[in-house]
Amino acid sequence: MALSIENIVKEYSSKPILAGITFLVNKRDRIALVGKNGAGKTTLLRLIAGEETPTGGHISRDSDMTIGYLPQHMIHNEGTTLREEVDTVRDKQDPKSIGQMERVLLGLGFERTDFERPCNEFSGGWRMRIELAKILLQQPDLLLLDEPTNHLDIESIQWLEDWIKAAPCAAIIVSHDRAFIDNVTTRTIEISLGKIYDYNVPYSQFVTLRQERHEQQVRAYENQQKMIKDTEEFIERFRYKATKSVQVQSRIKQLSKLERLEVDLEDNSRLRMKFPPAPRSGDFPVIADDVRKAFGSHVVFDHVTFTIRRGEKVAFVGKNGEGKTTLVRCIMNELTDYSGILKIGHNVKIGYFAQNQASLLDGELTVFDTIDRVATGDIRTRIKDILGAFMFGGEAIDKRVKVLSGGERSRLAMIRLLLEPVNLLILDEPTNHLDMRSKDVLKEALQAFDGTVILVSHDRDFLDGIVSKVYEFGGGKVREHLGGIYDWLQYKRAARINDADKAIDLALQGNSQKTSLKEERQSSTQSNGAADYAAQKAKAAELRKAQKAVSQAEEDINKLEQQILDIEQILAEVEGQSPENFEKYNRLKRSLEQRMYEWEILSEQLQALE
Repeated sequence: MALSIENIVKEYSSKPILAGITFLVNKRDRIALVGKNGAGKTTLLRLIAGEETPTGGHISRDSDMTIGYLPQHMIHNEGTTLREEVDTVRDKQDPKSIGQMERVLLGLGFERTDFERPCNEFSGGWRMRIELAKILLQQPDLLLLDEPTNHLDIESIQWLEDWIKAAPCAAIIVSHDRAFIDNVTTRTIEISLGKIYDYNVPYSQFVTLRQERHEQQVRAYENQQKMIKDTEEFIERFRYKATKSVQVQSRIKQLSKLERLEVDLEDNSRLRMKFPPAPRSGDFPVIADDVRKAFGSHVVFDHVTFTIRRGEKVAFVGKNGEGKTTLVRCIMNELTDYSGILKIGHNVKIGYFAQNQASLLDGELTVFDTIDRVATGDIRTRIKDILGAFMFGGEAIDKRVKVLSGGERSRLAMIRLLLEPVNLLILDEPTNHLDMRSKDVLKEALQAFDGTVILVSHDRDFLDGIVSKVYEFGGGKVREHLGGIYDWLQYKRAARINDADKAIDLALQGNSQKTSLKEERQSSTQSNGAADYAAQKAKAAELRKAQKAVSQAEEDINKLEQQILDIEQILAEVEGQSPENFEKYNRLKRSLEQRMYEWEILSEQLQALE
């Protein structure tokens, strides 16, 4: 298998995105495709997948080569169950394919009870997992994965790592998850200013080499700029002197033939950002004593007891739907109908980041003004650098907040939080919309922060070096683990091995008693079959009801968001500024906020049933 990219050019509205790039992909190559947002990573993947046509150059591949492409966004199939959807790509001639299908689905976090659920009942993140499962089961010659870990928890990410490392295929992966691409790739291709730089090393080694290359490029660029300036000054000084005409013409010709160097001068990799000093709080910012939270009959967690000391930095981890965000909302007093005691310590000032915090920004302010209004002291002289580090470069700083995407608003809300004087930071998935450079800036700021931190995240590399304690959510319990994120992962791995050993011991013990596991299962099935069937049927009915409620809520949210977008366009026009329009806009915003809150509760209930 071989794929050849030869002098590819891609332009949009005459603006070059890729400017004549060439490289070769060989069998079993594992490539991390990196670069700033907008550099052309997704465009290149779409070109290789055949979903776009290059403006120039060509892509050559073997005629029998198969490609599996996972984009960031897609249109999902409707009208099929999970099993039926995945079954469309299974090799039905292979008797092992059913086991492979189940292994992939379980590895990506699905439960067996999900297999007969209609695909349209799954949320967008879970539908992305369905598409990923289909691609993996097709066993293509080349995998093209665009941010595959965005909707996966830590354990699913690790399973995917193991699968890719064992698969006999090539892969090109775009990801902001440093640990993931370090674990699965051995080659790094960077896109910068339309060109590529190819390094035969994993990402972490590439970062060092790239810094060296960037410093060399900057020196060469600065030397050339000085030479150009000196030459232009010479031409201007002696342009009208006959005795210097030959030299002047020579210099003019020299400049016209000069190949101008380009370099990405917006490099904030060394930007250091610090939170304001944390006001001193009491010794115990958060105390939980026998806390229990339920939605209806579903218990999210019970008997939760822990103490977070001043200055501690802890992680909340676990699968989606196990209650991490619910407990955060209890701490924030957004949910109050729990039992037990949640005590916030003396003089605790909380800085809270969640995806919905972005909706609290003033839509009429510009990006720059949003930060300028909270910045104080010397930090005000570095606002443009800070915005650049969080992917607001160039003209983006003059955009009004109301025209920003959801991801852009989240990043802006994060920057704003960085500048507020608080002593307890609670960050719920803070890295979802950040690139690696932005994550590095945030990580260093959190490491230097002298207050207390609670982090909800599935990003192992980001958590590593920040947290010294992990709270694991699962099965209605919250378990405390001392040590960093990799200490917890090692514990989990050992626990899985121990469970496997126990299963073997039980099987051997059963054989010694001359009772086979098969006979035991058959006996159990016969005696409990009827009761199990009735229970499963009742649970399936409850599950369908919950799925329908979540689906309806998502549909209502989509309609409300579209109505808000429509009226925002009206309000942007001078003649649209009527009191009725503002009243309608505010009413829609309140309805959306309420429906989002209801959707969160319904989703928690659904995930618990799943």
